[in-house]
Amino acid sequence: MKITIIGTGYVGLVSGACFADVGNTVLCLDVNEEKIAMLKNGVIPIHEPGLDNMVERNAKAGRLLFSTSYDEAVAHADCVFLAVGTPPDEDGSADLTHILAAARSIGQRIDKPVVVVDKSTVPVGTADKVRAAIQGELDKRGSTLSFSVVSNPEFLKEGAAIDDFMRPDRIVVGSDDTVATKLMRQLYAPFSRNHEKLVEMDVRSAELTKYAANAMLATRISFMNELANLAEVLGADIEAVRHGMGLDPRIGSQFLYAGMGYGGSCFPKDVKALVKTGGDHGQVLHILEATELVNDNQKNVLFKKLTRFYGGVEGLKGKTIAVWGLSFKPNTDDMREAPSLVLLKELFDAGCHVRAYDPVASSEALRVLEREHGAARVESMLTIVSSAAAATEGADALVLVTEWKEFRAPDFAGLATILRDKAIFDGRNIYDPAVVAAAGLAYEGIGRVSRTAV
Repeated sequence: MKITIIGTGYVGLVSGACFADVGNTVLCLDVNEEKIAMLKNGVIPIHEPGLDNMVERNAKAGRLLFSTSYDEAVAHADCVFLAVGTPPDEDGSADLTHILAAARSIGQRIDKPVVVVDKSTVPVGTADKVRAAIQGELDKRGSTLSFSVVSNPEFLKEGAAIDDFMRPDRIVVGSDDTVATKLMRQLYAPFSRNHEKLVEMDVRSAELTKYAANAMLATRISFMNELANLAEVLGADIEAVRHGMGLDPRIGSQFLYAGMGYGGSCFPKDVKALVKTGGDHGQVLHILEATELVNDNQKNVLFKKLTRFYGGVEGLKGKTIAVWGLSFKPNTDDMREAPSLVLLKELFDAGCHVRAYDPVASSEALRVLEREHGAARVESMLTIVSSAAAATEGADALVLVTEWKEFRAPDFAGLATILRDKAIFDGRNIYDPAVVAAAGLAYEGIGRVSRTAV
């Protein structure tokens, strides 16, 4: 099948590469000429395990094409996917500027029936707006061409996106057109050969499903973080509580991990957008408002622990803090809404110097930090290093922010000889407090009883 994907961000590029990998001819369109030039030269603008090889393989085979031309992109397609960004507006609503501009561009050019698929995460009712935008352009042309608009939200986890696409747990298709639904079934058949994974529903239900799924996951995270903070003051261990809760099949063990709060491109934006949608329709979403509030507060939790350990903010002045991990989660370089950004600002304001290491996100982190704080301030307060060991050189304490695999089994005894104040602040609860303490280090986790060095 001939597919066009508008937008070569995270969702668009992964989707395009995966569709091409099963034999479709896919043209990925982006108006950013620099990005398209990079992709044509084999340079992948995002970090996603396995994506670079998949793009290279399919580009060489002629199944994956890149263009900045809407004329070329629309002429190519039997099916057009909209995978452009929907960033939050100032009021929390999703900004549909880009997706509606793409829809108008399609309406100005189509010369045959086409299926237009909303792949971006969009508020309920967006498909109606996309349909109206395309129809408006057809009306201007005096065209009576037929087209369909389908909702097909993505459920891709950054760091595991290719596996999620190639072996999905569900494929949600919202459609009111039987012909379009049949085409979507044909398109997704290679990804559901073992058992039926495509779930049909109406368009508005499909649009809401994506928001509802992300909001539920975000709520679980905030719920566990609130419980963790309670467990800590009660002298309980949230890790033991998590295990006991997760054995209940009605609850399950997924997304029960306490930590520094969620970040990324989806959860913060989608919770805000759903709250705004509710407000627009006279529905106050109390649980989601609380979910957002808890998450905002949780990003401060490690700094509060550092402040307590050093006897107040004044005790932090002049300290050198090693930070392991900057991206909002492992296996990605995405810094959007990353908890590390909140922590680093607090450390800078307290007069700390930070030595930070991340396996892939260092460059992106530096770009974001310089934009937020200015290059001069970042240069004076932050040293980006090339290894975990280098981050701890000359450091007073270590803070773990992102649970990359290479951080999971450090030499605690060695760290005890390096860290001047002999303390680890574990923002993801990946270490055994007793093991850390036995090595001669103080331990602070999330929702766990503090340990002093043995």
